[in-house]
Amino acid sequence: MPPVRTESRIPDPECRILGIDPGSQRTGVGIIDVDARGRAVHVFHTTLSVTGTGGFPDRLKRIYDGLCAIIAEQDPGEVAIERVFMARNADSALKLGQARGAAICAVVSRGVEVHEYAASEVKQAVVGGGRADKAQVQHMVGVLLGIRGTIQADAADALAIALTHAHTRASIGRVGIPRSAWRRRR
Repeated sequence: MPPVRTESRIPDPECRILGIDPGSQRTGVGIIDVDARGRAVHVFHTTLSVTGTGGFPDRLKRIYDGLCAIIAEQDPGEVAIERVFMARNADSALKLGQARGAAICAVVSRGVEVHEYAASEVKQAVVGGGRADKAQVQHMVGVLLGIRGTIQADAADALAIALTHAHTRASIGRVGIPRSAWRRRR
């Protein structure tokens, strides 16, 4: 999928957030700019399709290389990634975990901190219910960010993860916890 870019409408964004929805075949990537009040605008989204020639280690390298290039170009200040869920198929869960590891390595190698969110947290933050389906997430991401047309599901999930982090950091700020003291760990 070709990258989709939008010029930021925030005059002086406080933070650029990269959201990552890791996958062993497709990794969703979404970037938003956020102001001090937590208002977010769409900057960029794409899907890294890593299938093709070579084996699974080659896919992991394509995830790593693709994310390193995006991070170098877009210069996010913070990164949010979906936490691994318990899958019914052990082989699929292992591959997803390895894809997630490649994504995290790409982020950490660029010196950016990683924040993790469960899929149910993302759905709750974006749709209002932890059991929302992919179509609901796609729709709400488009509404919240003013994106017209259909957003590829993995890219929409990545933007939803970035939005979740934006909402969380804005809420933490309103509560009065200093950013330096806030570290999301699970």
